[in-house]
Amino acid sequence: MLRALADCNNFFASCERALNPALQGVPIVVLSNNDGCVVARSSEAKALGIPMGAPFFQVRRLC
Repeated sequence: MLRALADCNNFFASCERALNPALQGVPIVVLSNNDGCVVARSSEAKALGIPMGAPFFQVRRLC
C-alpha cells in the first residue's frame, strides 16, 4: 500500500487565490465555519502579525 503525506504552505489561502486571481498579493485569512476564527492565512497576513485561531473581530482592522 502506498501512502503519501503532503504539507502545503498556506493551502486554503492558496486555494482561494486559485479561484480568484485578483487576490494575488492581498492579505487573506480563511475563517472557521462556526466561530469565525482564523484557520488559514496567506504570507501577507502572517507578515501583518495575524495569529492562527484569532477571532475575526480582532483581526479585521489589520487586513
